[in-house]
Amino acid sequence: MRGPCRAAGPQHGHALPVTERRQARKQMLLRLDPAVYEALARWASDELRSANAQIEFLLRRALAETGRLPGGVRPIPPRGRPPKATPGAPPDPGAE
Repeated sequence: MRGPCRAAGPQHGHALPVTERRQARKQMLLRLDPAVYEALARWASDELRSANAQIEFLLRRALAETGRLPGGVRPIPPRGRPPKATPGAPPDPGAE
C-alpha cells in the first residue's frame, strides 16, 4: 500500500492549464423530489443526455421562451464525440 503523496516538484514541469470553459461553469446544489428526478432522468435518457445536461437544456429553453436568456450565452455544445480534425482544416472553435 502506498503512503501519502507529496506535491509534485519542479521536475514535472508546469501544471496543466484549466480551460476557460471550465472556469466559466458554475456548480450548484439542486434538491429534487425523487419522483421528479426519476422522470427527468428517464427523459434525459430518451434524448441521450445526462440529467445535468437535460436540466441545463430545459432551463435555457425556459429562459429563451420568456426572453430572459442573456445575449452573450454560448450555445450548448453538440452531443457526441467531436469530429476528427482533417489535415489543413482550421481548428474547431467548439473544441476547447
